[in-house]
Amino acid sequence: MRVVYETHATNVHNEAGVASGWLPGELSARGRVEAGELGARRHEVDVVYVSDLRRALQTVEIAFEGVEKEVRVDRRLRECGYGMYDGRPAVELAAVRRRYVDEPWPGGGQSYRDVVEGTREFLREVREEWGGATVLVVAHSANLWALRHLVEGVALEELVDAPFAWRPGWEFQVGRTEGDGWGERGQGAVP
Repeated sequence: MRVVYETHATNVHNEAGVASGWLPGELSARGRVEAGELGARRHEVDVVYVSDLRRALQTVEIAFEGVEKEVRVDRRLRECGYGMYDGRPAVELAAVRRRYVDEPWPGGGQSYRDVVEGTREFLREVREEWGGATVLVVAHSANLWALRHLVEGVALEELVDAPFAWRPGWEFQVGRTEGDGWGERGQGAVP
């Protein structure tokens, strides 16, 4: 299965340097243009899965407006919940992210490992249903880290420490069966 991953388009929190976490977010004017570009870039996908957070939903609504495309909303594709840090300056969170790889963010948040486990479950289900299809996932940075950890075998600590660099999508080949592993080289296989 080919998984094409795109982050949601730029939202007002991104432009203000705020870490949204589980806050809904609203696309900025620039983000609306980016969402349209995403739709043009990804028109060939078989199905679209999207986070239930508003900024991701808006991205997909704009990207595929007027296009017959199956869209499925999945809560497991949410950004990491930062608990009491939702809505705080992104630089504050960047300085301490590694601390929350296994420990949940204080105030009812998640750990990044929680996001990985949700993504693992999501991939298992989608792989069963869509097999050799091309699946577009529109979500958040933590979900990208989870995919890279599971499919490419990159250490989660390394991923959360690195600054996020936007680009127009990432592509992953996910094995059809558990024995194939997740990636082309069998890295990140599901136990």
